[in-house]
Amino acid sequence: MTIRLLRTVLLFLVVVFGLEPSSASRPIKEELTETGRLLTLLMDAGRVTIANKQPVLNDPKKGKKNYPPTVFEKELAENFQQRTGLNLLTLQQSAAPELAKQLLPALVLASKKAVGDVQHVINLEGVGFKGFIPAVFGTTVANTFRSYTQVYLKQTMDPPRNRYNAPDDFERRMLARFAEPTYPRRQDGVVSELVDGGKAVRVLLPLYYQKACLGCHGEPKGERDITGYQKEGAKEGDFGGAISVKLQMP
Repeated sequence: MTIRLLRTVLLFLVVVFGLEPSSASRPIKEELTETGRLLTLLMDAGRVTIANKQPVLNDPKKGKKNYPPTVFEKELAENFQQRTGLNLLTLQQSAAPELAKQLLPALVLASKKAVGDVQHVINLEGVGFKGFIPAVFGTTVANTFRSYTQVYLKQTMDPPRNRYNAPDDFERRMLARFAEPTYPRRQDGVVSELVDGGKAVRVLLPLYYQKACLGCHGEPKGERDITGYQKEGAKEGDFGGAISVKLQMP
């Protein structure tokens, strides 16, 4: 299926919500919340996959890294299945919402495109840091996914390092809540709310810094990291932002 055709099909499904009878019996907010949850987890699975690959991608002694989109996709699918129990290869036969069955493949396609587009960079020999980090991957994938589907998807933080990740008012309020020390931290736990007078569902997945994140976001606070930004002075487990999805009600 070409990208143009996929975009046309997805736009139609997003607008019309052609749900099959097997899923139509479930409340639509539940359908959209679950779809949003799966989208945020797939996006984060991609970020984690790229984070785990940084030593390989930034190896200056090796030219061709043998890390094409197909290899990335396999690792992405394994990470996603560990977190959700869903096999992307058999997604259409699963109990996932029908909208998720259309949007998740589009997000995989956008993720593979991000990896494919940087092959000439990551395969450079004699160059260490390539700049293809999880945050860059996430911003690129979100923008591509939105161009494919017109569905709102973003990684965000307040304050953001990248202006494209700046939170809107709803996200800013939720980020402040997530950052409170008393906020309960549940692995892969999302928050969802009806907004716009019940016309849309917002879903956010809080993110917490892992050990691999601290090279850029850890201590000492204020020191320039390898990307040129100032470190936040974070510790492992500290709140580090969120992945945000907005889905329109039919």
